[in-house]
Amino acid sequence: MKNITYLVLSALIAFSSCNLFELDNYDLPAETLKGQVVDKETGEPILTDQGSEGIRVRLTELSWGDNVTPNPDFFCMPDGTFQNTKLFGGTYNVRLDGPFIPLIREDDRGVPLADDTQTVDIKGVTELTFEVQPFLKVEWVKDPEVINGKVRAQIRVTRGVSEEEFRSKIEPMGGYSDSFQNITDIQFFVSYSSTVGYRARDERWSSQLEFSGSSFNDMLGETITIESNGTIPEGRMVFVRAAARINFDTPRGSGTRRWNYNEPRQVLIY
Repeated sequence: MKNITYLVLSALIAFSSCNLFELDNYDLPAETLKGQVVDKETGEPILTDQGSEGIRVRLTELSWGDNVTPNPDFFCMPDGTFQNTKLFGGTYNVRLDGPFIPLIREDDRGVPLADDTQTVDIKGVTELTFEVQPFLKVEWVKDPEVINGKVRAQIRVTRGVSEEEFRSKIEPMGGYSDSFQNITDIQFFVSYSSTVGYRARDERWSSQLEFSGSSFNDMLGETITIESNGTIPEGRMVFVRAAARINFDTPRGSGTRRWNYNEPRQVLIY
C-alpha cells in the first residue's frame, strides 16, 4: 500500500513539474536595436572606448508601467555605434551617457531641465541616431611616425562645444564650477588590438600628458606632440589612438570622466 501511495505522489509531482515548465516556455528575446552617436554640428561619429569609460547605453522598458528598472547596461563600440540583438519587443526609453552634454539634465531639486533621450517601440530591427554635443574633438595633425622603436604622434584638441554653451547647459544643474571645462589629460594608447583604448591598451607603451587647472587652455587648437613609452619590438604591428577629457563626470555624481577619442591608426614598427 505504501508503495502504491508513493508511486501516485511521484506521478503527481512529475505532472505538476511538467506544467510548470510549460508555463515558462516563452520565446527567447530576438528583437534588435541598432544606433549611432554623431556630433550634432558636424554629423561625424563620436568615437569612444569599448568599455565602462565609453558611451553607456541604458534601456528602460516602459511596457509594464512607470515603476520599472533599467535593463543591464551595454556600451557603444569604438566607432560610436551600438547594437543589442537580444531584446524582447516593447516600448523602451533609450538613454546615453558619454563625453558630451548630458541628454538628461535636472536642477539640484530634481526639476527637469532637458530630456533628449528617445522612446521607441522595438520590433524587428529598430535603428536610432543620437545627435550630441561632444566636450572635445581630438584630431590627427599628421600620420604617426616611428622613431627608434617609439611611435610619435601630432594631434590637435579643440572644444566640441563652446565654453559659453557648456556653461549655459550645465550651470542650471547646480553646483557649477569653471573647473569643469579644464582639460585634465591626454592619453596616447598603444595596443595590438584594433579596438585600442583605455580598455585595450598595452601599459608598457601607452603614455599620457597631464595638466593642472586651466593650463591646457593655451594649447587648444595647437599641435601637440606625444610619444609612446618604452621600445616596441621591431616588426610588430600596433594600433595607436589619442584621447582627451575634461574635469566633468557623466552622469553627474558617477565619478566617471569619459574621454573623447580620435580614430585608431595602424603602425608598423621598424
